[in-house]
Amino acid sequence: MTFSLFSSVLFLLSAFSTLSHSLTPLSHHHPHSAIHNYRDALTKSIIFFEGQRSGKLPSNQRMSWRRDSALSDGSAMNVDLVGGYYDAGDNVKFGFPMAFTTTMLSWSVIEFGGVMKGELQNAREAIRWGTDYLLKATAHPDTIYVQVGDAEKDHACWERPEDMDTPRSVFKVDKNNPGSDVAAETAAALAAASLAFKKTDPAYSKTLVRRAIRVFQFADKYRGSYSNGLKSVVCPFYCSYSGYQDELLWGAAWLHKATKNPMYLNYIKLNGQTLGAADSDNIFGWDNKHVGARILLSKEFLVRKVQSLHDYKGHADNFICSVIPGSSSSRFTPGGLLFKMGDSNMQYVTSTSFILLTYAKYLTKAHVVVNCGGTTVTPKRLRAIAKKQVDYLLGENPLKMSYMVGYGPRYPRRIHHRGSAGFSVMNSESPNPNILVGAVVGGPDLNDGFPDERSDYEQSEPATYINAPLVGSLAYLAHSFGQL
Repeated sequence: MTFSLFSSVLFLLSAFSTLSHSLTPLSHHHPHSAIHNYRDALTKSIIFFEGQRSGKLPSNQRMSWRRDSALSDGSAMNVDLVGGYYDAGDNVKFGFPMAFTTTMLSWSVIEFGGVMKGELQNAREAIRWGTDYLLKATAHPDTIYVQVGDAEKDHACWERPEDMDTPRSVFKVDKNNPGSDVAAETAAALAAASLAFKKTDPAYSKTLVRRAIRVFQFADKYRGSYSNGLKSVVCPFYCSYSGYQDELLWGAAWLHKATKNPMYLNYIKLNGQTLGAADSDNIFGWDNKHVGARILLSKEFLVRKVQSLHDYKGHADNFICSVIPGSSSSRFTPGGLLFKMGDSNMQYVTSTSFILLTYAKYLTKAHVVVNCGGTTVTPKRLRAIAKKQVDYLLGENPLKMSYMVGYGPRYPRRIHHRGSAGFSVMNSESPNPNILVGAVVGGPDLNDGFPDERSDYEQSEPATYINAPLVGSLAYLAHSFGQL
């Protein structure tokens, strides 16, 4: 590591690390002082996205050990696909999780941007880095460029994005090879982001919503899952296991919210049931969006009093009842972490925590509660559950380990990330030379264990969609403890 690289890492850590504040909360929701500096964690959770950037980096790039990369992406098909995000610890640009990341960053800003203060601009920059790319990927009507890079070859080669010499193959969906899932998620991302920019950049906001309308039309008209036509390319990495129905419902919900055009409400009323509105799938992440759609649409009933969406309150409640401690369908580690899956479980912790805080907000506005088999669950209880999950992530766990890189005294040092590790330490026990500040890794196992091994991608790999919903939760917690 060069001296300048070392000093820039030290600068990043010192610039964004402050001592934990124990402040009296402004909000009535949390009567005790905070054990965590949620504001510091919020700052870092957003800086992380700069470490995932692909393309030409701007002059105000804060993650200074990163450099320009993949500057000819798209040339294989004579299109400009420079920019966007690397999804996790590799150098492929996967459109499906990138779009979901962008949707969730936007939702974080829509719900909690009002309390983000100085971080709001940084959060919007993180969204724009995604949407600028998605606009390029959807520039041609009835076509979406959904991936750049050959995942098999990329995964077989451990090199920083700046040093990449693996093929930058380009893959697309179109009328002949449809991809309703990736298309509707892209429409959701563009529509959600249009709301995040509505006040600050109305022209950009209009561009985003117009494109969202067109992309959703394509998703709905040419039905099919992208992992049928592109199976050898996107599976098993980001196979659409849940089908495309959930994305059509989710995309329509976002377009309803962004456009207020009654056609989307009619679409939801007509197609909601066949698109799985009432299914009992209780997991929310890059593949399955049913839960997100239920929560989003329940707001229309709870807050906006759209009576035709009455059922979505029940659908949303069913999810809430399935994740609260004591539910027969929820699993927690002995230390109290929600456990959905062995591979990158923390993504479900962050998405669920965000859902709990957002739904609590809607319930509070409507002065209603959740009834779980005779037990009343209040918004306050939902906030307490979400806070406990975020606190575990930040270090309140049996290992006293923060699962966010650069936050707290003890955090993962050997994350599964090519840019952070580089080739020199790939097979060693040495810590990564480049510190990917703010990265949240896959997290501990079912018994709260975490080996901190670079080869263990299930537990040690960060991902953009782990951080995106966490941004909203940290903003809420930082505000309610008077840190913002």
